[in-house]
Amino acid sequence: MTFVVKLFPANYVWTAKTCPESVEGSPDFARKSGDAATASLCAAFDSVPDMFCLHTTLESTRCRGKTLINYKPQIASKVHTNMGNPLLFAGISLILTLVLGIPAARLAQRLGIMDVPGSAPHKQHARPTPLAGGILLTAVLLVLIVAFRGSINTDMLAVSLGAFIVFLFGIWDDHTGLSAGPKLAGQLIASAILLGFGVQVRFVSVLLDPGVIHPLLAQTLNITLTLFWLIGITNAMNLIDSMDGIVAGLGLIASAFFLGAASLASQPALAFVAAGLLGICIGLYFWNAVAVRFFLGDSGAQTIGFLLASFGILYNPLNRNPESSWIVPIMLLSVPIFDTTLVVLSRLRRKQPIGTGRRDHTFHRFIMLGIKPRYAVFAVHLMAVVIGGLAFFTLYLDPSSALTIFLAAILAGVGFLLWLQRKPSLDDK
Repeated sequence: MTFVVKLFPANYVWTAKTCPESVEGSPDFARKSGDAATASLCAAFDSVPDMFCLHTTLESTRCRGKTLINYKPQIASKVHTNMGNPLLFAGISLILTLVLGIPAARLAQRLGIMDVPGSAPHKQHARPTPLAGGILLTAVLLVLIVAFRGSINTDMLAVSLGAFIVFLFGIWDDHTGLSAGPKLAGQLIASAILLGFGVQVRFVSVLLDPGVIHPLLAQTLNITLTLFWLIGITNAMNLIDSMDGIVAGLGLIASAFFLGAASLASQPALAFVAAGLLGICIGLYFWNAVAVRFFLGDSGAQTIGFLLASFGILYNPLNRNPESSWIVPIMLLSVPIFDTTLVVLSRLRRKQPIGTGRRDHTFHRFIMLGIKPRYAVFAVHLMAVVIGGLAFFTLYLDPSSALTIFLAAILAGVGFLLWLQRKPSLDDK
């Protein structure tokens, strides 16, 4: 069954209550669907010269008879169909990150944005170290956005603006230290920007018919899930930042998988931004884990987390089953989710404050099991690669098989978590 869908200059859900053999995105069809707002957008389409039609094939199982079809346009405005090779984009971002690494570290040092040994019980590095990861990440992103602004769509600009807000609050925290309240406020502002541009989870609306759940309730649940996902992943990536290279490595692994997934889904803008973050994370890994010139800081780790969470929302493969494709972003970011769950349960069990910095993460427990630190970091990254590969594999399965693998992975993760959280951490020595 072939659908010819036009992309409109706004983010909204395309709806149809039947599954005809061919649907043309036109005012006539919009009126038949009973959506006057959609009809207005359809009528305005021809006045937007930089838009184009997306031709895609949807399997009949996606229609599920006379049920609601939900479709979020992938591209909002000014997107070129020929954007070149995203790997070239990754190479450019890598070069920029390597070139600007030393200046970013010097700027952080001049501004007094330093991580001082002994300032907290878990800070046991040898000398004061610049917290320059966020500065470098944001600087490279700004250069890329300005240089390639013609290849970045409205959704990606919204994500970049939200990431910049997260960076500002993160660098404030790196410099002076913030309580949980202001940090949460910054993340809520960043998330609100995405919601304002229509970048949000649509899980509930996609999977449930309007006869099952009221559209207003569905949208409320979608917004709640959006906030939970964005803020949760942002903080999870910050929380797991307990060793040089661990967040940069997780960022490059997740970005690489998002690049591949977006390419398969014909989402060029998402593929290019994921490629950009991939190159940046490789550069950050070099400066943070190999050369050891600076730390990522809250500004770096949180910004990476926010970007990856946003990629998960924007990933929308029209050529895959919506009943199961939603599991891919969750699996790609499952390692920081696992680590955060481990830390929270462990601290609750030991009656310790959840928000304090401690040496009780997955990495630290691997060390207590006798694994050397460098191999413990490798083990965390290997977990991300294996689960990411499993997520990719589910894209080629029918929904029931994909969901079975997802459930099996969750059960295995829960078992491993319950076993690992009973093992001693470095703070228990």
